Amino acid sequence: MSQLIKSESLSLSSEREVVLSCSGLQRYLGSGGGRVHVLHGVALEVEFGQVNAIVGPSGCGKSTLLYLLGLLDRPDGGEIWINGKEVATASDEVRTAVRCTEIGFVFQFHFLLPEFSAIENVMLPARKLGRLLPEEMRETAHELLKSVGLGEKTHRLPSQLSGGEQQRVAIARSLMNSPSIILADEPTGNLDVTNSNLVFDLLMHLAKEKGQAVVLVTHNSDIADRCDRILQMRDGSFL
Repeated sequence: MSQLIKSESLSLSSEREVVLSCSGLQRYLGSGGGRVHVLHGVALEVEFGQVNAIVGPSGCGKSTLLYLLGLLDRPDGGEIWINGKEVATASDEVRTAVRCTEIGFVFQFHFLLPEFSAIENVMLPARKLGRLLPEEMRETAHELLKSVGLGEKTHRLPSQLSGGEQQRVAIARSLMNSPSIILADEPTGNLDVTNSNLVFDLLMHLAKEKGQAVVLVTHNSDIADRCDRILQMRDGSFL
């Protein structure tokens, strides 16, 4: 079972456009006798507006693949294309620019800066990109926090928010630069059932509303079943 695709996704697939793809991805970790072949020629296509779940046992290469797709690491072989641009072998400058403009990240741990308020944390990607005026950044960040139900808590520090609220701030932050792709590594793995469902529902709703592609790594079968597509990974390749 390589791909489980809902019927509605099948009917819409011809109308969608591929935003992210990779082919022949190879990745080795370690050196000498401890060198491990983590990814074995992985190929994948992801379309705008499509939510993809990558599932599989621990150590099968899920997070390694996500880091390659997010341009946080380089493959040992193969190609990665984002919006028609080959980025696996691009310069660090090009990869940084693409990562800032095209990709939003949500991790298992929110990685909020503790000394910054919720709205300041959400503004960070825009500050790095440098395309908006300060008042535009603040207005956009405030609207994003409202969209995840935190419009009245914009000035609270992370320590003044619950775990679920902190992860909702992280989702808002991932959307700050209006990326084409959201990459999420176990985004609900540190939350209880109620907050897991809330965070996932928000991510799904916002991605669908904005037409963004989502690639989600999860061990949660209930969440995976609610995605448009499930990709099963074993031993560094899709089944």
